[in-house]
Amino acid sequence: DQPGLVRGESGTGKELVARALHEASGRADKPFVILDAGAIAGSLAEMELFGHTRGAFTGSHGERAGAFERAHGGTLFLDEIGELPLELQPRLLRAVDEGTIQRIGDRDRRKVNVRLIAATHRPLAEMVNQGSFREDLYHRLSVLELELPPLRTRGEDLAHLAWAILDSIAPGDAEARYALENALETRASFPWPGSDR
Repeated sequence: DQPGLVRGESGTGKELVARALHEASGRADKPFVILDAGAIAGSLAEMELFGHTRGAFTGSHGERAGAFERAHGGTLFLDEIGELPLELQPRLLRAVDEGTIQRIGDRDRRKVNVRLIAATHRPLAEMVNQGSFREDLYHRLSVLELELPPLRTRGEDLAHLAWAILDSIAPGDAEARYALENALETRASFPWPGSDR
């Protein structure tokens, strides 16, 4: 149940890997919560991760559990962790290390039992050297580190995946097998534009 870091370009299947790690763990029957740090304004990231109490800020009429609390017992998949504001990273590190969080506006810390799997397309090691990502957080997350290659380098895997999918949805269908064989031959030298970043 150590934290994990999944690295790879957009479209390589980082979320699928995180979900597979969750489903293969003892937490499989617990929540799998996804939070995309790249899609959250920096000022809202703290609230999304840790939640808030009633009256914590103007307009907060009720309490709200953050992603850590919603994932209690299960896995929190934090996508695009390289986009997380530097000033918020110590709180994330503390949540991972101590298993406690503090909602915005709350004095008390709450216990959470969460496995964090983070993902990024950014070079976190370089960001550490530039001072834009915390070294201690990077080392804590990279206990389990997986690098996913882009599709353009996985041509052989594509055929295996396609055959496995076909066998699961249309086993024994001769027409479908013929169509797939022709499609794979046609796409054998396909450059996969958009997968070359």
